[in-house]
Amino acid sequence: MKKNIHPAYGYVVFKDTSCGKTFRIRSTCTSAETIVWEDGNTYPLVNLDISSASHPVYTGEQRQVGNEGRVAQFNKRFGKLASK
Repeated sequence: MKKNIHPAYGYVVFKDTSCGKTFRIRSTCTSAETIVWEDGNTYPLVNLDISSASHPVYTGEQRQVGNEGRVAQFNKRFGKLASK
């Protein structure tokens, strides 16, 4: 491999701002913010809007889509107009 062309690969702390969960993994992401982790070391902090800790697919809190079909929805909205 060529030297000095690859980004630095080290530990970074990611924080899910929607639920407050933090996790530390290795990444090439950088940030000006830092955080002191549980081991006492300081790591860059990257804030996330959503992660596997808060995403509905992973938490099982998916909202249910209506079971009505497209024709039933149309008749529900406009069925009264057609009978007039």
